[in-house]
Amino acid sequence: MRRSIPLTLIAATFALSGSVIAPAHASAGHVTAAQTNPCRPGEGANLRGKDFTKGAQLPDNLRCADLTGAKLDGIEFVQEDMTGAILRNASLKKARFTQATLKHADMRGADFTEANLGQMHADYADLRGAILIDAEAGQAQFPYADLTGATLTRAELTQAVFTSAKLVDADLTESTPGQLKARKADFTRAKMREAKLGQANLRNATFKDADLTEVDFTQAELGGADFTGATVQDASFTQADDANLKGAKGTPQDISDFAFPTPDAADEESPTGDPDPVAAQEDKGISIGLVMVVLSAVGLALTVVAWGVSAQRRSRRNARFALMRRGAEEDITRLGEEIDQLDYEFQISGRGGMTADQDWRHAIDAYEAAKNALVMARREQELHFVARAVQDGRAALGRLRARVH
Repeated sequence: MRRSIPLTLIAATFALSGSVIAPAHASAGHVTAAQTNPCRPGEGANLRGKDFTKGAQLPDNLRCADLTGAKLDGIEFVQEDMTGAILRNASLKKARFTQATLKHADMRGADFTEANLGQMHADYADLRGAILIDAEAGQAQFPYADLTGATLTRAELTQAVFTSAKLVDADLTESTPGQLKARKADFTRAKMREAKLGQANLRNATFKDADLTEVDFTQAELGGADFTGATVQDASFTQADDANLKGAKGTPQDISDFAFPTPDAADEESPTGDPDPVAAQEDKGISIGLVMVVLSAVGLALTVVAWGVSAQRRSRRNARFALMRRGAEEDITRLGEEIDQLDYEFQISGRGGMTADQDWRHAIDAYEAAKNALVMARREQELHFVARAVQDGRAALGRLRARVH
């Protein structure tokens, strides 16, 4: 006689397993919520509307701080942790945020005109309507950030990261986002006239109805990018990879065409009804010979095409490296000029002893490291070491200036 399990026992078993599993799910949900909202309302310092441009001291801990409407022009926030801070409508003109952390920060409507945002980390930040006119944001990180309606006119965005960021209706007119990393970014209806997007990674980005007049896409990666309705009048696509301008408006320049036509096969009728078997055999031999010649010609053509494509890719890669190297060399030169200028200021102000400061040595070391990295660089990836050293040098100079001034 087979034994059966009562339905009540089965139900109890499932109820018990559910009660055990439920807390795990609840815990996972709690972790996700914490990652999305790192700050609780009122958790940080309340500094709403305060003016810090006249000598008032900021607290040491600005994490989750509420600086709504605060006046912070020219203030130093170098390497500051401002995760989750609220900077809505704050005035931050010429402020320095080098290597600062503003992940999940609320910066809606904040004014960053001429601010230094180099290497700033603003992952998941809310910058809707923010003003970044003439801002210096080299290597700044904005992945998954919302910059809808933000103004980035003439902003320096070299090697900045906008992966999956939202820049709908943003204004990037005359900006310099060279070597930008903006895979899956949304530039719908963005104004980008004369922007410099050379060597940018824009794979699967969206440019629907964007104004791309005279934009420079030289050597940019554009695979999967959507240009539907975008205005590309006089935009340059020199050596750009996988550009598909279907649905775009206007006449661009320097569109590369790598499509090769497929030769049409010609149907030939062989002679029929020839009573002479010798003649038929000769015709058959001629047909086979002709096929062999055609196949050889096709094989040779394919080899030439493959070689040409390979050489073209190699040429593009070399040209891209040369362009990046020139940019890195210019960055090193500017860093050297900044060091010389600060040294001159120390000498005329009687602060020559500041050249013994640790940050001063760090800046000099970074400058030398950048030059050495440039000499050793043979590939594009190796030039990132140059950029990192230059940014480290500038950060050290920024800290030094903050203490002096």
